[in-house]
Amino acid sequence: MIHVRTWIEPVVAAAQMASSFYDTALLFVVKNHYNQSIRFFNTSDSDLLQKSISNFYIIHNFILGLAPLLCAYVLAKIGDRQRRKVTICVPLFGYLLSRSLLLPVIFLNWPIEVMYGSAVLNGLTGWFTTYWAGVMALASEGSSEQNRSVKLIIIELVYGIAGFIGSLLSGHIFVSVKIASHQGITLVMCSLILYFFCLVYVMFVLKVPQHGNLVDQAHASSAEPSESSRLLGELPSSSTSMTPSPCFIILLFASAILYNIAVHGLTDVISLFLLNKPLNFSPEYIGYANAAGYMIFITSFLAVFILSRWFKDVTLILIGIVSYSAGVFIMAFVHWTFLYFIARGVMMFALIPLPTIRSVLSKHIKGSSYGKVFIVLQLSLAITGVVVSVVFNKIYQATLDTFNGTCFIISGIIAIVSLIPISVSAYKYSMFHALRRD
Repeated sequence: MIHVRTWIEPVVAAAQMASSFYDTALLFVVKNHYNQSIRFFNTSDSDLLQKSISNFYIIHNFILGLAPLLCAYVLAKIGDRQRRKVTICVPLFGYLLSRSLLLPVIFLNWPIEVMYGSAVLNGLTGWFTTYWAGVMALASEGSSEQNRSVKLIIIELVYGIAGFIGSLLSGHIFVSVKIASHQGITLVMCSLILYFFCLVYVMFVLKVPQHGNLVDQAHASSAEPSESSRLLGELPSSSTSMTPSPCFIILLFASAILYNIAVHGLTDVISLFLLNKPLNFSPEYIGYANAAGYMIFITSFLAVFILSRWFKDVTLILIGIVSYSAGVFIMAFVHWTFLYFIARGVMMFALIPLPTIRSVLSKHIKGSSYGKVFIVLQLSLAITGVVVSVVFNKIYQATLDTFNGTCFIISGIIAIVSLIPISVSAYKYSMFHALRRD
């Protein structure tokens, strides 16, 4: 029973379903708000609607990305001092409080700018930056070195399945279930109930596991290859316990950041792309589209679970990056619904790189530093994500009338560039240990 209480998966699943419900509600509340504003001025310019929604999300995401900088590292340090729950509880409380502000926007017709205040509150309590770093740190702490990649990708799998289910349901709930003729109320209420469940579960049920690296030490002399050695296909030896150079860590960070920039380039404009001509997706189809995106979590999990028996970690990362690049290049030329889902299918391994890079990083740091290292990585991803959100939204606005797939082409190119640092890091690490053996 104690072992079951160390599982973070119920929190990940419920929080992601809550997020899926809320994100769908917010998107269509924002769309309806600006649609009404445009009609008030007697115009039906679809490009103006797209730019208005885009500008809202530029400001909203900018606040969400920068506000956590004030507290994320502090919360991570507290978490590393045997108070691991803090990095999960505080962001969950922030989600519950801040996202409840969407209710008066729908019910009482408060100005949509209230949601900027919601973003500030969400950011100051850590947002996803602190929450996900806390989840990764807790999962790493409770897993052995040999099983860590599988453990982290299972977390991502649960996240993806929950997002898949939430996305499928959210569009239908938004259209079909209304309270006092207000669309979106039910989605927001369901989201808040799920966040409340997560908060109660973490506070009163979840138990922080013992350090997984104690298990690692007990198996250090095992003949089974460790994950750090699998990165380069080496057999276990005394070299696996050696600390790599800072250059190795920096290259891993660089690859993760570049790949995250590429993925953000897609996610920051994809909803606008789907709402615009020629696709013009309804709430139901937006739900299907998001669900297709979350299927990537399932296919990536299966890839890691099955292919890791034969391929090195670096090979899996390369497969994931190539899969994403190919899919996003197809996405740039989508003009029919079926082609969108084909592009998503080609991206089936796109989730592999970031969890695998995190897993490799966790093998080269002390368990007491998991929180700080993961929060530095997450902050790096968040800061670059803020810049990317602004840049890609502006590029999308500028290319609406010419080629609205430009952002996807740029995203694919950046993803290909991210192949360079991970390849160099693997080469330098293998050369270092080859010299040591000689």
